[in-house]
Amino acid sequence: MADVALPRTVAEIYEPSLFGTYSKKIGMWLFLLSDSLTFGALLYAYSYGRISTPNWPTPFHSTSIVNATIMTGFLLTSSLTMVLAVNASARGNERNRLIYLLATMACGIGFIILHAKEWNHLINDGLRLPIFPAVPGQETASEFVTVSKTVPQFAATFFGLTGMHMLHVTLGVVYLGIIALRRKFIPILFALWLVAWLATPAYSPFHYGAHVLLIAALVCSLILWLKPKVYDAADVEVAGLYWHFVDLVWMFIFPLVYLMSTKII
Repeated sequence: MADVALPRTVAEIYEPSLFGTYSKKIGMWLFLLSDSLTFGALLYAYSYGRISTPNWPTPFHSTSIVNATIMTGFLLTSSLTMVLAVNASARGNERNRLIYLLATMACGIGFIILHAKEWNHLINDGLRLPIFPAVPGQETASEFVTVSKTVPQFAATFFGLTGMHMLHVTLGVVYLGIIALRRKFIPILFALWLVAWLATPAYSPFHYGAHVLLIAALVCSLILWLKPKVYDAADVEVAGLYWHFVDLVWMFIFPLVYLMSTKII
């Protein structure tokens, strides 16, 4: 009697992963590796400018340091809640997963609000980039008007580095919102964009920067319409990798940009 060919299993058809894990996690690690090169270049540019410029500004007084410390506390807390969300998801506790994801998002939003407050304070004091819209009455502002002209690389590297990080935190909040609430988060995202756009004056860079939320809402709507799905524990774990990376980058920015540029009175 001839042997009957048995159907082959998935493990026999496909080779096991080279790294012993699933493709989503490998893809995220590769993205974070490339992203670390971007932040590495920005950190290097800021450090080089600081070392090579004798009159490098030190604009951060005690209020700025306290504000940045609270921002750091928000991110450290968000790392803890993200770990708890991953743990709850792995154990199948959907209620706790949602609570911890929302807590992580709340910490991220708190960070963004405080960072935007810091930016507005510095811009109103005269620290700016040429691409920023003119601020009414800033001709007689503070010393930062002179700083922006005499040491333009300070404003360029500061806003470039912290702006890139703020963008990553914002997209991280959107990412977690989609994982946590799926399609229910889309109207919330449109509402956040509308509030951010209407609540900021036309001369603020956040007035046009708020359109990041609009673009994110449109892209997420398209993705969820084309491929609706329920996100599982693996998706939460991959989102956690991204969020921890963003938090880790801030641990370099906080001492380098803020603590080492404190104004000594």
